[in-house]
Amino acid sequence: MEQRIGSSSSKPLEGAGFDPAFIPGLTAPATGREEDAKDTKDAPGTDGDGTVADAATEAAPEAEESEKPGDSPAAEAAEAVEAAEESEDDEPEPAPDGPVFEASDRRAALVADHRGVRLRLDDQECEFRWDEIGAVETETARFGKRYTVTVHTPDRRWYPLEIDADSRRRFAEWDAALDKVLDAYFDDGAEEPADRA
Repeated sequence: MEQRIGSSSSKPLEGAGFDPAFIPGLTAPATGREEDAKDTKDAPGTDGDGTVADAATEAAPEAEESEKPGDSPAAEAAEAVEAAEESEDDEPEPAPDGPVFEASDRRAALVADHRGVRLRLDDQECEFRWDEIGAVETETARFGKRYTVTVHTPDRRWYPLEIDADSRRRFAEWDAALDKVLDAYFDDGAEEPADRA
C-alpha cells in the first residue's frame, strides 16, 4: 500500500503562521494556477473548456509574419519621440538673457533662472517652476555665515535650504541678485484687473 507524506489537500496552507498579512474572515487570494485557468476559460478564441480554437492558432502565425517590428504606426511614433528626446539631451536649452542667481557651498546649491528654482542638498534635488511657487523667503543667521532660502508653495508647504557663505558680505550680494531674478520671472499675482464687471 502506498502512503503519501504531507498534506492530503492540494490547497496551500492559510493562516497567520504562513502569511503575515492574513486577516481572519477574508477570503484568500486565488493561487496562480486558479487565476491562469480562469484567464484561459474567459479568453477570446477559446472554447468553453479552455482549449484554443483552431482558427485562432492558425491566424496567429500569419499575423506575426506580416507584422515586422517597427512597422506599426505606434512603433514609428515611439521612435520619433525617442529621437526628439535624444536631440534635446544633446543640445541644452538656450537660456534667455535674463538674470540668473546661483549660490552653493560644499553640500548645498541653489539656482534661480528663467526655468524656476532648483534646490540641491547632497544627493537630493527638487525643482520648482515659477507657476508652482507661492513665495521665496530669505533669512540670514544672526551669528555665523549661514544664508537660508525657503521656497513656499501655494499648498502651504515650504522647502528651506541653508548655504554657508564665505563671508557675511556675500549676504547683501546674494539678496540683490535673487531680487533681480524674482523681479524678472516671479509673478506673485499682485496685479489685479482694475475693471471687475
